[in-house]
Amino acid sequence: MGGAGSVEEGLARRAGLRFVGVPAGGLHGLAPGRAALNLVRLARGFLAALRLGRRERPQVLFVTGGYASVPVALAAWTLRVPILLYLPDIEPGLAVRFIARLATRIAVTTEDSRACFPARQTVVTGYPVRPELSAVGREEGRRLLGLAMDVPVLLALGGSHGARSINQAVTEQLESLLQETQVVHVSGELDWPWVTERAGRLPPSLRGRYHPFPYLHEEMGAAMAAADLAVCRAGASVLGELPALRLPAVLVPYPYAWRYQRINAGWLASRGAAVVLEDGQLRDELLPTVRRLLGEPQELAEMRERAGELARPDAASCLAQELLALAARRGEENRR
Repeated sequence: MGGAGSVEEGLARRAGLRFVGVPAGGLHGLAPGRAALNLVRLARGFLAALRLGRRERPQVLFVTGGYASVPVALAAWTLRVPILLYLPDIEPGLAVRFIARLATRIAVTTEDSRACFPARQTVVTGYPVRPELSAVGREEGRRLLGLAMDVPVLLALGGSHGARSINQAVTEQLESLLQETQVVHVSGELDWPWVTERAGRLPPSLRGRYHPFPYLHEEMGAAMAAADLAVCRAGASVLGELPALRLPAVLVPYPYAWRYQRINAGWLASRGAAVVLEDGQLRDELLPTVRRLLGEPQELAEMRERAGELARPDAASCLAQELLALAARRGEENRR
């Protein structure tokens, strides 16, 4: 279940999973009229989730936060379905803080998040990473993407919608970057038309080093394995995927995402696995930062080592065990 028309709906359908859209909307920081409208949507979402829960009779709910999860969690709590809440980021948002009051068990990505929740309810599992991301090695990743083996690779990405400031900084400095690196650029669908137009204006001698894509699905693991350095936002996935792939990164927190990305980025940077650039500094600082890091192989190797030390390859298994334990408890209660 998730927001109707959301990114997760498309991803679920692509994976062949049944998806149920939930009417929902955020409340924080909105004008009174918009907040009232979203409150009505949340009520509709609760009723829809309640009807589905009564029909499907779930044994357990796994929920990761976001406003669409609130009505679903409320419905599960009403039906006395045990709830496993998982916090992907380091700091919980309002939805997660609310659902934590209803949750039976709370899983978190890092030890730092324990302080936000009751100790007895909370377990540190790490961030689950799709196994296919780690299925490809460095050389195979470069071969799959048509990259040279002897030239450094910079991976620039911004998620399914892209990150406009990253896209702009990369394309503005493209010739300079390509003189020293190969660039795998995942622009997102929104900026793809002008990114491809920019690629067409490259000198013929540099075009072979530029590899733009609107989005990568199965090939994302190959791109991350092939890269020497990534430039990306600092959403929750960086806490799991960068360590799993041992990939050093220049993290650019999205400035309008409250403070979650800034905290995620700072957590990785404080452990030597990344450096942080502010969004407003990106156009001036991207090229010298990339040059400095790629010009210091020892520093990159140390960042790669520090990132690898943060990996939790058992994270998905730990979450699955928590889910199974709650489902088993629910089954025992139903038999009584």
